[in-house]
Amino acid sequence: MSSSTTAGRPASAPSFLSKERIIARPGFNRWLVPPAALAIHLCIGMAYGFSVFWLPLSQSLGITAPIACSPDMSFVAKLFTTECDWPISMLSWIYTLFFVFLGCSAAVLGGWLEHAGPRKAGLVSALCWCGGMLISAIGVKTHQLWLMWLGSGVIGGIGLGLGYISPVSTLIKWFPDKRGMATGMAIMGFGGGAMVGAPLATALMGHFANGQDVGVWQSFMVMAAIYFVFMVAGALTYRVPPTGWKPEGWVPPAKKAGNTMVTDRHVHVSVAWKTPQFALVWLVLCLNVSAGIGIIGMASPLLQEVFAGKLLGNGLSFSELDAGQLAQIAAIAAGFTGLLSLFNIGGRFFWASFSDYIGRKNTYFAFFALGVALYSLVPNMGHIGNVALFVAAFCIILSMYGGGFATVPAYLADLFGTQMVGAIHGRLLTAWAAAGVLGPVLITYLRESQLAAGVERAAAYDMTLYILAGLLVLGFFCNALIRPVADKHFMTDAELAAERALSHDKGADGAQSLEWKAASGSAPLVILAWAVVVIPLAWGVWITLQKTAVLFH
Repeated sequence: MSSSTTAGRPASAPSFLSKERIIARPGFNRWLVPPAALAIHLCIGMAYGFSVFWLPLSQSLGITAPIACSPDMSFVAKLFTTECDWPISMLSWIYTLFFVFLGCSAAVLGGWLEHAGPRKAGLVSALCWCGGMLISAIGVKTHQLWLMWLGSGVIGGIGLGLGYISPVSTLIKWFPDKRGMATGMAIMGFGGGAMVGAPLATALMGHFANGQDVGVWQSFMVMAAIYFVFMVAGALTYRVPPTGWKPEGWVPPAKKAGNTMVTDRHVHVSVAWKTPQFALVWLVLCLNVSAGIGIIGMASPLLQEVFAGKLLGNGLSFSELDAGQLAQIAAIAAGFTGLLSLFNIGGRFFWASFSDYIGRKNTYFAFFALGVALYSLVPNMGHIGNVALFVAAFCIILSMYGGGFATVPAYLADLFGTQMVGAIHGRLLTAWAAAGVLGPVLITYLRESQLAAGVERAAAYDMTLYILAGLLVLGFFCNALIRPVADKHFMTDAELAAERALSHDKGADGAQSLEWKAASGSAPLVILAWAVVVIPLAWGVWITLQKTAVLFH
């Protein structure tokens, strides 16, 4: 073939999974992107609800009661045994693996995601998360716990990390005028995943269970299939805006006089994580999450032990209640836990959206100031027996826990720019992994030490709550120290052009506009896309509201 023919040959079309294939055309409706992100986050958010499987799995051989392992059986032997049932303590390691590998995969693969694009990352997330559930189904069927750890814990955890960060950069670029609200909508889905998945899993196990099987492996397979459809549909719906795009008539905040906390320049991920701003935001997220995550794990026993008989209208302490009364307050506490989950989800959208108006730094100031006040007042609310104020305080606290997750991607975009915010956010999620250890360990061991020292159950949490308030004071000062990023850290025009080439970012050609509003005929498709994700989420909320109704009887 002659050189002229080679030179004249048209360039090959980009592959189906390439980022170039999903660059939006003028008139694309950006409101199609949030439901795509929600579809993925609602599926991977089931990680929060996996505890619904622990009890059935702990008696998968005994069916009606666990078959206990020999006392001298080693930890490793229990991973491979088919002779006895797994203790819940070993099953719950899957939950730990989820968030360890979520943080690790988000940190390691964030840069690849920016270059590969959200479609490819979303599909890989679907393969890992749903494939992990199928491997877990085999593990349950063959009674091999190591397969469950590998499937859902490790492979599924990698899918969690990629799925969690896959929409962040894209949403921020599509909604430069509503960064907080956009990321809040997606991350709200992760908080609501268990609200949909847990009742679905319960219904499926009830359908498949019989005298010879607890119905877990079949439920895993059905849920993997359902999740795969939703996640692939979400990944294929993703579109990225052309470089330089902005909503019609919008003026970037960085161009407004006096707004120094929002930049229109960009920092590379390899530089961003070495800056003092990154370290401070890492601490801000870690401290905010540590305080909230500790409460999530202890919400039910905390309410029962602090109020005990007061929940039933009598003054009996927790140790004075009989079995029937203990069952009654446990049901009330379950309602309390459900209510907290609603505020966790609602807070993700409310606070992140509110941050678009008051700024990210001020939003975190609100988290820490309100948090310190509430954590400090809660022990007194417990001692005077005011259940309503106690419950209200923790609902606000959990809304700020969720709000912290949803607001931080926009905070990073304000500080470091939007070019690599997904990768920077991935590295920041190591703060979540650290908080997942610090928060629960702190509240659990402090409670046990207080009880061992002879402190009454009703007062056993006081010291813990004061220490959590202290963590939030530290977070307040870390947030106060955050300043705009120094000029030397930003990419030069040449470096930015090279990064955009690696990321396959392209602007519109001369015939296309870089500023548009949605095409007039796109509304029905947007309504359909939102209905697909809102209907199952609304069902989950309804189920949760039914459980919380016991609190108000």
